[in-house]
Amino acid sequence: MSDAELEDLRERAARGDEDAAAQLVELAGEREDAYELRLLAESGDTDAMDELVQLAAEKGDVDELQRLAASGNQDAVDVLDELYDEDPMEDGT
Repeated sequence: MSDAELEDLRERAARGDEDAAAQLVELAGEREDAYELRLLAESGDTDAMDELVQLAAEKGDVDELQRLAASGNQDAVDVLDELYDEDPMEDGT
């Protein structure tokens, strides 16, 4: 997709076009573009937030997960809980 096409999608999404927003989320997820996902999530796109949490979890990006959890995202809290439960350094002593 060209830069012009991406910009058109962004403009349409900003005007409330849900199809354009869904396309942006899908494209950003495919490109693993956390910045684009963060922008969409901050504008209220819940699918972008879900994708951002998933991407951060896949990459083990604890900082991003902590930021999302601090902003109230329960999915990020759950992922962090799972990560801490699975900590290989924890030997129970």
